[in-house]
Amino acid sequence: MRATFVSYIALGSNLGDRLGFLQAGLDGLDRSPNLHIIRVSSVFESPAHVLAGQKPLPDYLNAVLECETSLPPIDLLDLCLSIESSLGRIRENEQRWAARTLDLDVIVYGDQTIHSTRLILPHPRLDQRLFVLLPLAEIAPNLILPAPFNQSVRYLLETCSDHSEALVSDHVLTMPGV
Repeated sequence: MRATFVSYIALGSNLGDRLGFLQAGLDGLDRSPNLHIIRVSSVFESPAHVLAGQKPLPDYLNAVLECETSLPPIDLLDLCLSIESSLGRIRENEQRWAARTLDLDVIVYGDQTIHSTRLILPHPRLDQRLFVLLPLAEIAPNLILPAPFNQSVRYLLETCSDHSEALVSDHVLTMPGV
């Protein structure tokens, strides 16, 4: 039996049936025999970040899930990319901060620090993303993030430089199998 690791995955959508895409992403992850979803945050709504001069984009729905997985980090990333693709996301030539049907980001994998061409963990801009820190703090406020942060999620939320608005929405994700 392979070792398992607690991992956190951020979910986001700002195109089409946003809640439906988040739920489909959650359900897709749950179908993996090597992954067990432990809990899911509330759904938050926030304005999309845009580059200077870029037209405004639709607001995002965001959530974070905690899971236990035996997948190696790169395989977990590939699972996320496969689910995104199956739900209509096309990464080829995609602009940074473009509108998306679904965005699944592995943000933490155990206490591992990874820096490869395909994956950087913990997510390198986690401390600058209120729309990720709020749902993460809801389900794991005392989680100590590995280097380079070496701080709790609660601390990163309190010191976050992102002052955009992110509010708990009325939308609810259903835990698979419930």
